[in-house]
Amino acid sequence: MMLSVFEEEIMSYVPDSSENNENYDNNNPAIPFGSSPAVAHHRNASRKRNLEVKLAEFYNKLEAKGYSKGPVKYRLIVRRDHILEDAFVKVMSLTKKELIKSKLAIAFKGEDGLDYGGPSREFFFLLSRELFNPYYGLFAYSANDTYTVQVSPSSNQIENNLQWFRFAGRMIALALVHQYLLDVFFTRVFYKQLLHIKPHLNDLESLDMEFYRSLTWIQDEAKQDDLEAMALTFSIRVIERDLKQNGRHIRVTERNKKEYIERMVDWRIKRGTQKQMKVLVQGFNEILDPRLVSKFDANELELVIAGSVDIDIEDWHDNTVYRSGYSESHQVIMWFWKVVSNYNNDQRLRLLQFVTGTSSIPVEGFAALRGSTGPKKFCIEKWGKVTDLPRAHTCFNRLDLPPYTSFEILLEKLSIAVQETATFGIE
Repeated sequence: MMLSVFEEEIMSYVPDSSENNENYDNNNPAIPFGSSPAVAHHRNASRKRNLEVKLAEFYNKLEAKGYSKGPVKYRLIVRRDHILEDAFVKVMSLTKKELIKSKLAIAFKGEDGLDYGGPSREFFFLLSRELFNPYYGLFAYSANDTYTVQVSPSSNQIENNLQWFRFAGRMIALALVHQYLLDVFFTRVFYKQLLHIKPHLNDLESLDMEFYRSLTWIQDEAKQDDLEAMALTFSIRVIERDLKQNGRHIRVTERNKKEYIERMVDWRIKRGTQKQMKVLVQGFNEILDPRLVSKFDANELELVIAGSVDIDIEDWHDNTVYRSGYSESHQVIMWFWKVVSNYNNDQRLRLLQFVTGTSSIPVEGFAALRGSTGPKKFCIEKWGKVTDLPRAHTCFNRLDLPPYTSFEILLEKLSIAVQETATFGIE
């Protein structure tokens, strides 16, 4: 269980939460909610273009340094029901040079087929679901949602936990190198730590809301009289730990409260997880030199690692190709897009995962879906009999869709295939 440590003097000055940030976007406090949709769209489009430029530069640098160029190809064979243990043993047995230079090929034990990209994409997707799952204790949900995760303070109770965190760092870096998305979203401060960026007070909001509110009040509201009444010093009194040399003898004043807040933020973020995060970052940097990712900010690194989970149907439609008699105007294809439109976002993500092996969309959108040799658009091919279920080829982002005779049949067959099929079709 995550426990907060508060000084009584701080907590006695916490204002009512209703006063906080009523007019600002929590994701970007500098932008009022009143910004026009046109301005917001232009800003988002500009950011996307900037990130695409940074991504291209990043991949060019990796290629120039010989990342995953071979000539050695490392074949990683894992059991689907023991994916975490198998991957840990094999990845941790390889040297830094082997991981950087070797081409990667994944095979699931007992399943036929060559790795043209699909099994590798599915491997990273499934592994991330296991490795970063709070159920296993290495990671925990953030303080204010069950969507983002962070290093768990109680993870030090897990046997061999530091090696597991080093493994986690390596896998995050390998996913970046091989351009595979992970099915995980971390807290903002986690990405900052990967990038060696100094945390900010706002980063505490997802970690410890009450502590964040307390320090925010000190920053924005507390006057000299308040600080004197609280008798704060540069130390954590509960555990008598100095925030700086002789900190317990240094009183907090209006002049130095900025430094006090910065040191408190740093202490709170690292409390109970400093060793684990240090080793995770070490594993990450064994594969990726910090200079290679230094162009990204925390928001951008999140998109590069995890992609987007908000599906733009129009973008998906515009970047889909058809084969073997299907076309955009074919009745079956029109029914297919009607099904997609009727699905909610979660159902669309499951369909995407069924066909491509991952349930996230690259930063650049559907045009940048990965195939065996680079970008490969989503493809629908006419195949089979009306009694068959659709099948998928994740290596090629291809859905084999029989020529069903009604919308209802297509909806039923596609939904069954997506829900019940755990592995991929092989050409």
